[in-house]
Parts: sequence; C-alpha cells; structure tokens
Amino acid sequence: MMTDPVADMLTRIRNANSIERGAADMKATNLKANIARVLKEEGFIADFQIGKLDHGNFTEGATTGEPGAVLRVFLKYGPEGEKVIRHISRSSRPGRRYYQGAKELKKILDGLGIAILSTSKGVMSNRQAKQVGVGGEVLCLVW
Repeated sequence: MMTDPVADMLTRIRNANSIERGAADMKATNLKANIARVLKEEGFIADFQIGKLDHGNFTEGATTGEPGAVLRVFLKYGPEGEKVIRHISRSSRPGRRYYQGAKELKKILDGLGIAILSTSKGVMSNRQAKQVGVGGEVLCLVW
C-alpha cells in the first residue's frame, strides 16, 4: 500500500528527468492528472496522456477511474538537451500538511518556479491562486 501517491509521482518524474528519459509512467488518479495539467500549463512538461499499458504498448483513451489506468507524463528539454525541471519536491506530506492563505502566497525563485496548490477551486499554481484569491494545501514546489 502506498501512503503518499503524490510523492511517488514526483519521484518518478525526478528519476526520469535525471536520466533524460522522454516520459514517465505512473498509476493514474484525478489528483495526479490535475498536477500534470498544471505542469503543462506552466510549461514544465511537454504533455501528458491517460491510457492503458497492454504488454508494454501504451493505448490512449482510458479515464482515471478505470482499473489499470496509466498516466504518462512527457518531459520537456531545451534545444541543447538542458532540463526544464531542475527541482521538483513535495512540500506537504501526509504526516505534516502545509497550508498557505491567499495573502501568504509568495513568488517561488523570483517567479521562475511555481508552487502547486490544492484549493477549494481545484488544483492550481500559486500564480493562479493569487489571481483568484484563494489559498490551500501546498502540494509541491517546481523550478
């Protein structure tokens, strides 16, 4: 049994990024898909897909609720192979939840990075949360 699926997702992305792999696969959930959506919107990953693995072949078209659904995150690299994601870490953990209000949200690395928050209006970056005026649980930091 996995106690922290978000930390597992971030570790899979970090490991695939460190060996310059094109994509990282993980079990699909709604929260993980929303985190991938925010990473794509902010330009940290190229794309993501939800599908199924059948004998090593990925077929698109599954949903997060289906058994065996896989989230494939396509990593992004610069024109000379430099990594776009230089740091990705879990902020709030199951044993220590970390919350920030709308007024407490600050820029990450002078605006070069983002914090991904789980808010009452959905999963969003700290920039979006500041615009909407909501705070929430800080899931992870990315730069």
